[in-house]
Amino acid sequence: MLLYILKRLVTVTPVAFGVSVVCFLLVHLAPGDPLSAVLPADATQATIDEMRAAYGFDKPLPVQYAIWLWHVLQGDLGVSIATGRPVAQEVARAVVNSLILASVATLIGFTFGTFFGFVAGYKRNSLLDRAASALSVFGVSVPHYWLGMVLVIVFSATLGWLPPTGAGPDGSGHWRPDLEHLRYIALPAITMAVIPMGIIARTVRALVADILSQDFVEALRAKGLGEWGVFKHVVRNAAPTALAIMGLQLGYLLGGSILIETVFAWPGTGFLLNAAIFQRDLPLLQGSILVLAMFFVALNLIVDVMQTALDPRIERG
Repeated sequence: MLLYILKRLVTVTPVAFGVSVVCFLLVHLAPGDPLSAVLPADATQATIDEMRAAYGFDKPLPVQYAIWLWHVLQGDLGVSIATGRPVAQEVARAVVNSLILASVATLIGFTFGTFFGFVAGYKRNSLLDRAASALSVFGVSVPHYWLGMVLVIVFSATLGWLPPTGAGPDGSGHWRPDLEHLRYIALPAITMAVIPMGIIARTVRALVADILSQDFVEALRAKGLGEWGVFKHVVRNAAPTALAIMGLQLGYLLGGSILIETVFAWPGTGFLLNAAIFQRDLPLLQGSILVLAMFFVALNLIVDVMQTALDPRIERG
C-alpha cells in the first residue's frame, strides 16, 4: 500500500505542475489591465512603468511564470494589488471559512443523500422510491444561487428567523461553533448541500439496487444471514464508488461556491475570487485559484487511496 501511495504521489506531481501553468496563463490572457484598479486615471507613463516593474509585469510571460512559481514553492503567493496585504494571508483566512461552510454542507448533503439513496434502493418502484428520486432530481436541477435567494426571501426577509448575510453577528468574518454563528451558516450550508445531496442520492440508489439484484445477496439470505448482515455487505460493496463521488462533490463545493458565497456575503474563497475578478487583482486571483486547484488535486489523491484501501479488487500496481 505504501508503494502504491508513493506511485500516486509521483503521478500527481506533473498534474500539479500543469494546473499551475493553466492557472497562470488563464489569468494573464484575460482582458484588462490589473494596475488600473490602483492607478489614478491621470497617472503618468513613468508611474505606470514603475508599478509594472514593481509587480514584474514588464517581464516576458515565461519569466513571470518562473518567478511566480519559485515564490509559490517557498509559500509566497505575492501581494494583493488592491489591498497591499500578502495574498497567502488573504487566501488562508478565506480558505478556512470556505472549508467550514463546505464541511457543514457536506455533512448535510451526504447524510441526507445517503439516507434517501438507501431508502430508494431498498424500496424500488415504491412511493418512497419515487419521492426520493424526485427530491434528488430537484436537488440536481435547481440553480443553487436562485435557491439561495429564495431562502433569504423566505427565512430572512419574510419570517425573520435567520440572518441573510455574513459569518457572524460582529461582522469580523470569523465563524465560531456556537449557536449564534450556527444561525449565520444555516442558509448558505443548506443551499450548498442541495446539489451534492441529489447526486449522492441518485448514485447510492443505483448502487444499492444493483447490489441487491446480484446472486451473492440471495446466497447470503439463503445461508440464514439476517437483514442487518446483508445491509453491512451492501454498504461494503457500495462504499468505494460512493466515496469517490463524495470526494468529487466536496472538491466541487470548495471550488464552485463563488455564487453562493456572493449571495450570502460569506467571507470565503468564492467571495474573495469574486472581488479579485472585479478588481482585476492578478496576484490575489492567481493565489486563490491555485490553492483551490491544489485542494482538488489533493482531495482526489486522498479519495483514490481510500478507495483502494476499501476495495481490494482495485489494482495497486
